[in-house]
Amino acid sequence: MRKAGGQIDEMVKPAKQVRPADWSTCNIIMDYGLKKVEKSVVEGNKLDTSFEILNDYYKQIYPAMITQLEKEAEITMQSKKQKAGN
Repeated sequence: MRKAGGQIDEMVKPAKQVRPADWSTCNIIMDYGLKKVEKSVVEGNKLDTSFEILNDYYKQIYPAMITQLEKEAEITMQSKKQKAGN
């Protein structure tokens, strides 16, 4: 959301799954398990960027949250690999 002074107001919300409504209301959707950008739209324009670039950006602003997301994603992916191997 853009404020009157031109500043963009953002909100970051981690979720284990993307809800259908998120596809229309969220501008950035990142999958930390697959390390993939699912959606990236800024001011109505598709932004061609990598997971690494967005991750680095958000890590500067929300270091604790992103570090936790990275840890949880690694644990989740390891668990899925173990289940698939059984």
